[in-house]
Amino acid sequence: MTGDPHKSLQASHEQIVYAAVLEKGMLLGLALLLLTFVLYVLGIIKPYIPVSEISQYWSLSVGEYLHTTRIHQGWWWVGMLGYGDFLNFIGIALLGGVTIFCFLVVIPVLWKNNDKLYALFSLLEAVILSLAASGMLGSGGH
Repeated sequence: MTGDPHKSLQASHEQIVYAAVLEKGMLLGLALLLLTFVLYVLGIIKPYIPVSEISQYWSLSVGEYLHTTRIHQGWWWVGMLGYGDFLNFIGIALLGGVTIFCFLVVIPVLWKNNDKLYALFSLLEAVILSLAASGMLGSGGH
């Protein structure tokens, strides 16, 4: 190995930008999860499945549960955000999607550093992750 070994341990500017956005997104997602959980547990927002009935569904498979409760797969949950037990999906979606935002935020940094190929890779990664999450690629989405 050639060069200064300590220099290789230093994070690059784009890594620091990526990590800062990731940290903020993670903290926001965690805060949203905690807030929406409190709203659900305290009954401030009415749940789709009453807490008193939730245990009767524990023995069902996922398919049976979805059929019995008339819950659809995919992005259908967005239309159910008025229910306390679906409101927490906002935080989950944020945590799942923060990486896409990180890739988008780092593109200008890479471009400015004349790392145009890495900027293109970051853009492609963001597009592919967005398409996969959307369900448009036949992967089911979420």
